[in-house]
Amino acid sequence: MRFLRNIIIAVGIMFSAVGRAQQVQVEQTIDSIAILIGQQARMTLAVTARHDAKIVWPRFKPSQFLVPGVEVVEQHDGEVTEVDGMTKVSHVYTLTSFDEKLYAIPALTVKVDGRTFKGSQLALKVLTVPVDTLHPNQFFPPKDVQDNPFLWSEWRMVFWLSIVVVMLCLLTGYLYVRLKKNKPIITRIRIVRHVPAHQKALHEIEEIKASHMANSENQKEYYTRLTDTLRKYIEERFGFNAMEMTSNEIICRLRETGDQKGIDELHELFETADLVKFAKHNALINENDLNLVNAAKFIDETKTATKEVEERIVPKLSEDEEKTRKNRVTLKTLIYTSVVLVIVLVAYIVYQLSQLLG
Repeated sequence: MRFLRNIIIAVGIMFSAVGRAQQVQVEQTIDSIAILIGQQARMTLAVTARHDAKIVWPRFKPSQFLVPGVEVVEQHDGEVTEVDGMTKVSHVYTLTSFDEKLYAIPALTVKVDGRTFKGSQLALKVLTVPVDTLHPNQFFPPKDVQDNPFLWSEWRMVFWLSIVVVMLCLLTGYLYVRLKKNKPIITRIRIVRHVPAHQKALHEIEEIKASHMANSENQKEYYTRLTDTLRKYIEERFGFNAMEMTSNEIICRLRETGDQKGIDELHELFETADLVKFAKHNALINENDLNLVNAAKFIDETKTATKEVEERIVPKLSEDEEKTRKNRVTLKTLIYTSVVLVIVLVAYIVYQLSQLLG
C-alpha cells in the first residue's frame, strides 16, 4: 500500500510540473526583418506566466554582439499586460549592424521559476545604401537641425505691435480729418508806420505851399488848413489837446512849457487866422507867405530828435477763435506724435522680423 501511495504522489507531482510548464509561453519577435546599415531594430522577448513567476532575462553588456555582426545597443523592460488570468511580461533589445549580410538571430533563453525556456530563431537582413560614385557632385552634406518655423512666444510681440501700429494709423487719420474740418484762424498783422509829428506837419505845409493856396482868394480855407496842421503838431509834440483849445489858450499853454522859440510869430499867425476865419479879414499875399514860413520855422525849432518807426499790430482773437487755435495746436501735436510712434514701431517690427526670418 505504501508503494502504491508513493507512485500516486510521484505521478501527481509530474503532472503538476507538466501543467505549470504548459502554462508558460515564450515569444521572440522583431519589428523589422530588414534594415539599412546603421539603423536599429527592436527585438522583443515576451513571457506569459503566473503572476508570481520569477523570470530571469538574458542580459547583454552595452555594445555586446548578439551574434558576430549584430550589436546590442540597449535593453530595457517592456510592457506588462494581463492575458486570460496570466501575466505577459516583455523585455526589449535594440539591435544594430554595420555590415551588409543576412543574419540568423538565435533563440534567446529565459528562465521562469528556475526552468529554462527558449524563444524562436529570427532573421535580420542588413542592406547597404546604394552610392552613385559616378556623380559625386550629387552628394549633399547632412542637413542642419531646423528650428520650428512658428513659435507663438517669438511672434507674440510682433503681432501685438502690429496691432498697435494699425490703431495708431487709424487714430492719425481721424485726427487729420478733424484738423481739416477745424479751419485755421487767419490773423492779418498790420504794419503801422509812426511818422514823427514834425515830419507830418512839414509834409502838410509843403502840400499847402504846392497848392498855391496862399495866392488864392479863399484865404479862409488856407488858414484853416495851416492852423489845423499846427494844432495837430502841437498836440502830438507838447501833449495837450490843442484841437479843442482857442488860439489864446494854445499860446498861453506853450508859454507855460518854457519854450519861447517862435511863440510871438506863432501868436501873430493865430491872430491873423482868427481874423480871416471869423471877421472876414483879407490878408496880404506877403503876409500869407510870411505866416507859412513862420509856421515851418516854429515846427523846425521845436521838433524832437525822433525817427520814423514801424509797429507790428497783431489783432486780438475772440474767445471762440482762441479755442479753435488751441484745438488745432493740440491736434497737430497728437498727429506728429502718432507719426513718430508709427515710424519707430515699424522700424522695430522690421528689425524683429529680420531676426526671426534671418
